[in-house]
Amino acid sequence: MTSKVTYLGDLRTKSIHVQSGSEIISDAPLDNNGKGEAFSPTDTVANALASCMMTIMGIKARDMNVNLNDSTAEVTKIMNAEPRRIGAIEIVFEMKGVSDEKNRTILERAAMTCPVFLSLNTDIEKKIIFNWK
Repeated sequence: MTSKVTYLGDLRTKSIHVQSGSEIISDAPLDNNGKGEAFSPTDTVANALASCMMTIMGIKARDMNVNLNDSTAEVTKIMNAEPRRIGAIEIVFEMKGVSDEKNRTILERAAMTCPVFLSLNTDIEKKIIFNWK
């Protein structure tokens, strides 16, 4: 078992990661009858994409002896109405610590192999931008 999800009422859930005990609270968004006081389930999906891409780049960077610390990603999720689903995920990476163009290309390509990227429905548009500092 990976996690256990408990419905708390009021369109809110609590997820416990079994191995670590880490907890995630989710809330329905304002535009879908919720309070919007925590990540919605679809926010979590969009965030997981950025986190996964950053993690894969981190693994590759470590192998290359490159430090990506303090790099960030800004995530925007765009919903479609009919049927209600994620229509697009936009991620703008602000990457630090890599001046070599070849290394940048290697890291960008590695990011596109992340398991979340490869698992998302191909109907979801993925707009990925890398800004290197």
